[in-house]
Amino acid sequence: MAETHTKILFRYYSDLLEDMVVETMWAEIIDLEKGYFKLDNIPFFGPLIATDDIFFAEYDEDEECLVYRKTIESFGNSILQVVILEKGFDKEIIREKLKAVNCLSEGLNETLFAVEVVKDVDYSVVKSILNEYVELSVIDFAEPCLSEKHRADLLKN
Repeated sequence: MAETHTKILFRYYSDLLEDMVVETMWAEIIDLEKGYFKLDNIPFFGPLIATDDIFFAEYDEDEECLVYRKTIESFGNSILQVVILEKGFDKEIIREKLKAVNCLSEGLNETLFAVEVVKDVDYSVVKSILNEYVELSVIDFAEPCLSEKHRADLLKN
């Protein structure tokens, strides 16, 4: 992976944490000279970027590494954040339901995970699964990076 990918530092304000966040994520190298990369990680805290998006990064002398500067092209995937509210609830139950509809996720800890909704997935199905648990006060979720395609899915239904 190291030959085709590199770690990129992202620094941004997180609405979830209400603070500045630094997150390093893997990216596929598209054109190193131009500084073009494709995100190959699920972001946890919600910068306005999703998996497979093309972005520009450059070497930062202060950070001593490549740093994200801007998204160039959105691929159409979305990123969600899910917080477990019910003490002792096994988040894997929801992660498995989401996986069954082709949504991968990454857990940060016992109470937080981020979900990738690829562009081909009907977002209204995903939202229905999550809303079932919201109504039971088991979870809450945020949509920090919802693609135009997934916004359209909600309008259709």
